[in-house]
Amino acid sequence: MGVTCVSQMPVAEGKSVQQTVELLTRKLEMLGAEKQGTFCVDCETYHTAASTLGSQGQAGKLMYVMHNSEYPLSCFALFENGPCLVADTNFDVLMVKLKGFFQSAKASKIETRGTRYQYCDFLVKVGTVTMGPSARGISVEVEYGPCVVASDCWSLLLEFLQSFLGSHTPGAPAVFGNRHDAVYSPADTMVQYMELFNKIRKQQQLFQPPSCWAWPVLRNSDYPGRRRLELPCFRGDGRMGVSLLSVGGKAVCVSSS
Repeated sequence: MGVTCVSQMPVAEGKSVQQTVELLTRKLEMLGAEKQGTFCVDCETYHTAASTLGSQGQAGKLMYVMHNSEYPLSCFALFENGPCLVADTNFDVLMVKLKGFFQSAKASKIETRGTRYQYCDFLVKVGTVTMGPSARGISVEVEYGPCVVASDCWSLLLEFLQSFLGSHTPGAPAVFGNRHDAVYSPADTMVQYMELFNKIRKQQQLFQPPSCWAWPVLRNSDYPGRRRLELPCFRGDGRMGVSLLSVGGKAVCVSSS
């Protein structure tokens, strides 16, 4: 493998996640990129079991167990700001055996799936990031195959990223600074995905409505049998607002604003 940059693409104004993905892939195809199958990267979060914490109030550690379809026989275990362990796929079985030390966080699984594109020496992967059934964001991975030292090819990577990401082109990943002249490895790519997934998780938490919010029910005297319930929620494009129209207690349509 070569040197890889992983970044998040914001949802286009007035578009959904899927529509923005289609816009990106259309740009790649116009450049001459060819489809080369699909990809998937997933991540599940584990936290240290309460029984292993020495004293009350001690903060537990988080471990991220990740898989990448590019490396089907490998499993990656990462600590935030810590080491990355590369093991075989039986590591998932080992985590079940270690449930007394590490426990899976509830509803923690996050993944990105999408299409791979080959353009000359560049491999591009545009994916939809999902948590459960909901799309939460867009991931873009670009790999430059002929080089294995980040400092030797970042300017070339940056120029290619600008050709289809425009003003949303990312800066150099933090992992590049940590390994300026070192040989790039698959673990460096997984660190970037871990950072991307954590960023998206935090974005969702910022838009999580508190339980104390009241949902206003709007009525119109012209339509006595109809009620509209205003439900604020995060749509993935930064805007809020969903209206549920009900007739006789049954939902008949949903509209967003």
